[in-house]
Amino acid sequence: MSRVSILHRRLALLCAALLLGGAVGAGVDVAALRPASSELLDPPSEPALAAAPEDVVLLHGLGRNARVMRPLARELAQAGYRVHNLDYPSTSETPDELVEYLHREISACCAWSGRVHFVTHSLGGVLVRAYLAAHPMPQLGRVVMLAPPNHGSEYVDVAGDWRLFRVVLGPTAMQLGTAATSLPNRLPRADFEVGVIAGTGSINPLGGALIPGANDGTVSVTSTQLAGMRDWIALPVSHTFIMRNAEAARQTLEFLRAGRFAH
Repeated sequence: MSRVSILHRRLALLCAALLLGGAVGAGVDVAALRPASSELLDPPSEPALAAAPEDVVLLHGLGRNARVMRPLARELAQAGYRVHNLDYPSTSETPDELVEYLHREISACCAWSGRVHFVTHSLGGVLVRAYLAAHPMPQLGRVVMLAPPNHGSEYVDVAGDWRLFRVVLGPTAMQLGTAATSLPNRLPRADFEVGVIAGTGSINPLGGALIPGANDGTVSVTSTQLAGMRDWIALPVSHTFIMRNAEAARQTLEFLRAGRFAH
C-alpha cells in the first residue's frame, strides 16, 4: 500500500470518527454504537399527567442507537410525555429506505396519537425533515433538533468519496456533505414549528480545523440553522454529549411546551 493510500485511509477513518461526534475514545460506551431496540417510556401515573399525554418521538444520530437518548427520554417522560425512543439502522440503509423504516415505526406507535412531537440528534434532524416531506402528519406538534447538520458536514466533503468512509458509515452518510445536491440541502424549508439547539463546545481538537467558524466538533453553528425555524439557541456543549446535557433537556422541554426557547 502506497503512502498516499495509507494517508487517505487514515484520513477517511478520522473523518468517520469525527462525523460520529468523536464517540470512540470520548467516553462513550461502545454499546451506544451497536443496534438497540426501540423503547417506550410512559409518563408517571399521577392523574394530572396521565390525562391524554402527548407523544414524543426521539431519533438518535448517525452510528448511534436509542441508548444514547435514554436520559433525555426519561426527562420527557417525567414531564408527562409518552416517549417513543426509536432505533433505526443509520449506517446500513439509504435515506429513502430510512424514511420508509421510520414511517413503519411511527405508524405503529403514533397513528392514533392526538399530537406527536419530535426530538432529534444530528442525522435524526435531517431524517425528520425528509420524513415529514414524504409523509405529512396532521397531528404533528413541535420539533426540537439537537446539533443537526441542516446544511451538511465538511467531513463528508473531505472523505465522502472514499470507499472506506462508506464501509464505516454507510450510504446515507455519503449524502451529508455541504454541496447544494446533498441530502440536507435538497430538502424543503421547515413549514412546521421547529427549534434548533446548536453546540459550541468541541472535544475534537483536530476536528475543529476542518470546520469553519464556531462548531461543536462535528457540525458548524451555521450548518445547524434552518430556513423557517421558529427559534434557535447555542449552548457550550459538544456534538457527542448534547443529548445528555441538562440545559439542552431543559430548553427542549421549554420549546415543546411554549414553541420558543428560554432566552
